[in-house]
Amino acid sequence: MKRTFIVDTDCGVDDAIALLMVLSSSDVDLAAITTVAGNTSIENVTRNVCLTLDIAERDVPVYRGCAQPLIGNLPGIGGLMGSDGLGDASAGLPPTRRKSESERAALALIRLSRQLPQPLTLVALGPLTNLALAIRLDPDFVQRISRLVLMGGAMYAQGNASPTAEFNFFADPEAAKIVLEAGFADLWVLPWETSVAQALPWQEYDALIALQTPKAEFLRVITTRVRGVLENVFHLPGMPLPDPLAMAVALDGHVASESAFLPAMIETAAGLGRGLMALEWFPQHSPNIHLVKRVDFAVVLSMLQKALSDS
Repeated sequence: MKRTFIVDTDCGVDDAIALLMVLSSSDVDLAAITTVAGNTSIENVTRNVCLTLDIAERDVPVYRGCAQPLIGNLPGIGGLMGSDGLGDASAGLPPTRRKSESERAALALIRLSRQLPQPLTLVALGPLTNLALAIRLDPDFVQRISRLVLMGGAMYAQGNASPTAEFNFFADPEAAKIVLEAGFADLWVLPWETSVAQALPWQEYDALIALQTPKAEFLRVITTRVRGVLENVFHLPGMPLPDPLAMAVALDGHVASESAFLPAMIETAAGLGRGLMALEWFPQHSPNIHLVKRVDFAVVLSMLQKALSDS
């Protein structure tokens, strides 16, 4: 019996890889993809999802979501992943003819959570704006999500968007606060530092892009810019893959080889702490997240190899 997934994404380079992973999983029915602005504009994100579906040769309904966070504006975009979210490579890819559905993402999440078979897994790879809206519109939405796996937060306050905050939570702290406090029964968080500590070594990356498949070529094209920055500017020994690691945890719970069940809170005040995920390592409140500290990277690598094959 297939498991049912929905993916909410701000589709940049690593989101696209994560989508290829779930699309290659024969035991998963990907019922829908919802989009949210983050890595790039909502128009680009939605197009990037459609381009990824083209490469995978799969038909999945796409629902366009929020173009802005709940409060204020998105932080500056166009950095590591380029202005288009795909390493400035989208202009060189065949244009997509796919169109998103007319229903907006938050409303689609509510409707689908009522209609799809249980258990239902929701994977969130970008700012949590769509999820927060769904929770506010229908508080019972939380009870219909069997498992929520998200990429976000910095467990040691070693941020990539500010000195203390990871990008997804920094982009919409109010939404992150709503989601983490909503009471999801089984909530897993893959933080930024885990992806840095267990990056894809460049030797393994080279082996993946050398696979003679359209998906491997897609990976090479969209990651060329990212690799140059990570290797030559930041001198990293490999490519952090935050969204693929989160997807791996969603696909196989055993991938999370080390985790901690902890209370987590989000700082929403202005200043250096905005978007900070505060963790109680010596809990005095009720735990609300399973924090993924390490993954079985050999399993992740096998998932990546499968996702980039033609089978």
